[in-house]
Amino acid sequence: MGTVNVNRNVTDAFYRYKMPRINAKVEGKGNGIKTVIVNMAEVAKALGRPATYPTKYFGCELGAQTQYDTKNERFIVNGSHDAAKLQELLDGFIRKYVLCPECDNPETELLVSAKKGTISQGCKACGFHGPLEVNHKVNTYILKNPPNMNPAAQGASLTEGKRSKRSKKTVENGTAGEGSNNTSAAAGAAGDADGSNASVGDIAVEPPEPGAEEDDNTWTADVSEEAVRARMQDLTDGAKCMTISNDTEKSERERLDIFYELVKKRRDAGELDNVQVHKDLVAEADRLDIQQKAPLVLAELLFSANIIAEVRKNRNLLLRFTHNNLKAQRYLMGGIEQIISLHAATLMNKVAVILKLFYDSDILEEKTILEWASKVSKKYVSKEVSTQIHEKAQPFVKWLQEAEEEDSSEEDDSDVEIEYDDRAKGELRKEVTPAAKAAAKKDDDDDGEEIDIDEI
Repeated sequence: MGTVNVNRNVTDAFYRYKMPRINAKVEGKGNGIKTVIVNMAEVAKALGRPATYPTKYFGCELGAQTQYDTKNERFIVNGSHDAAKLQELLDGFIRKYVLCPECDNPETELLVSAKKGTISQGCKACGFHGPLEVNHKVNTYILKNPPNMNPAAQGASLTEGKRSKRSKKTVENGTAGEGSNNTSAAAGAAGDADGSNASVGDIAVEPPEPGAEEDDNTWTADVSEEAVRARMQDLTDGAKCMTISNDTEKSERERLDIFYELVKKRRDAGELDNVQVHKDLVAEADRLDIQQKAPLVLAELLFSANIIAEVRKNRNLLLRFTHNNLKAQRYLMGGIEQIISLHAATLMNKVAVILKLFYDSDILEEKTILEWASKVSKKYVSKEVSTQIHEKAQPFVKWLQEAEEEDSSEEDDSDVEIEYDDRAKGELRKEVTPAAKAAAKKDDDDDGEEIDIDEI
């Protein structure tokens, strides 16, 4: 099946972190159809995670039950699922639970505190250590089944969990297998020796150490100041987790409002030029499951009538949301339309210049702009305003289309600077300032270089 880069955003053929491609096999038919992930154990080993974690992640994302047989390395997701789809879902798992949020290196480990209900992440490459900035249904499973737990002890599904309970009940009733009978016999012999009747349940209780005083089975809580403070901290941490979990259950509108308030707070504090703040905002959008629509919020909070300067100032932040994400770019286009409509007197005649700036800054791709230009929509502004914006954008759209045709016919034109003003209408020529030309020239010089979001 071959191997792929663990971080598939890295295209370097010599990238050292590799994993096998997902190999999926569909079995059964009708209601009994299921997908067996043949090489899940090998994939998980390359990621440094228990194979049950990505399998459970697949089940949560696909809304399907999962089954695990760790002894025979058989991992199953109910239903028929394509290997390519599972590979895409695995990329999401890797991004959330494997890659370091600081250096994007997969040399990480999960540190689980079942007592506090927290999951932390540590990176062996850069030394990063901090709480896992992801809230997903898999978190609950990880807390119950930490990485250092024996895989054979991890539950496979709801059905298996019930079977385990039945098995335990059977053991307690004295109807377990041969091994249990031997244990029960030994316990009975011990009981006979001291004149008491021992049961299987008694075996689980460790005898007191020699010299230890018996205390009539009276239990008391530690009421020292330190112990009380520790219990209060546990309750506080638990409340925080409950608050985070409740956020994800809210409507999309409410989740967007939460993100809006966070960005507004960071903007008002003057922190939007901080790389770590950018990463925090991306993580929060991902947690709230609004990454695609987040650019709508950013447009509302970052742009005004002075949008040309504001685009340059916030380019790095915008790229984190729109780079290689066409859906996010489409929502950003809607936000741009709203800003132009709000400041129509100032911005309507600058539509073509604004779009070219977004294009030259790599925030909007050619495909997104051309798709937007092909249809007038009243989704974000009135149809009349949208029609006017599309008309003002035509000089730039036409330039894009002609440039695309020239590129396809003459490969050597990549080194020739395109005189945008020769194709633009008179009003557009007036709007292309020397500063804009200099910015365009700089961006043209950078053509061909792949953007690395983490180096911004």
